[in-house]
Amino acid sequence: MTPFALPAADDGAFTPPTLEDMHLPAIFPWGAAEGFSKQMLLVLLSVVLISWFFLAAARKGQLVPGKLQFLGESMYGFVRNSIGKDIIGGRDFMKFVPLLFALFFFILLNNIYGAVPFFQLPTMSHVGGAYFLAGLVYVTWIGVGLKKYGPRFIKLTVVPSGVPWFILPIVVPIEIISNFIVRPMTHSLRLFATMLAGHLVVALAGSGIAYLISQENILLQGTSLLVLVGAAAMYMLEALIMVLQAYVFTLLTAIYIQGALHADAH
Repeated sequence: MTPFALPAADDGAFTPPTLEDMHLPAIFPWGAAEGFSKQMLLVLLSVVLISWFFLAAARKGQLVPGKLQFLGESMYGFVRNSIGKDIIGGRDFMKFVPLLFALFFFILLNNIYGAVPFFQLPTMSHVGGAYFLAGLVYVTWIGVGLKKYGPRFIKLTVVPSGVPWFILPIVVPIEIISNFIVRPMTHSLRLFATMLAGHLVVALAGSGIAYLISQENILLQGTSLLVLVGAAAMYMLEALIMVLQAYVFTLLTAIYIQGALHADAH
């Protein structure tokens, strides 16, 4: 059973979808833990699919690329140039392209799962995956700053240049909270919340259609067509957001790294 065709309650009332309907039980449960879930399976599958595609695209490496090589090079070039080079800068960006490349396509594919029949689950609608990626980025940009500036990086991050000394007791705590607490939280929750909310809306519309069609009232059955139109529009909007969130997450990663590399210019 999918989250788009939920049954009505025993009394015939509409039963809205819940998080339990979207987050399916473990495929291989063990002990008191959740076990090996559908989300884990899709994450592993995404790694296999991404690796297979880009290895296949780069296998021949012809001077005049074929369709698959051209597509792979175009996708790589988008991340390399539009995110890495444009944000981080021409001198330092290449060492971070592998990270940006992996983040973008990993998030993109795991988001797109939510628009694919049978899969119907954007794995980033589970907050754990978003937390892990945001934590990885958090450690990365702080590590970049410490490697370049040493312990002075912390001061450069929390003490803005040009601020009068008597305002620092107010500004420094705000900068600490903003950079080291709020930044990773918003980085993760932005991705998680949009994926969860979008999928819930589409699931709600789908279950509403199933409920209206099951009614004996012809007027209610006809209303299901209007809901279907709205659900199709929301479905397309969700697909667009899936792509945008992968881009936004990767773009912010590049911005954080750029800020760490040039902390003394702030």
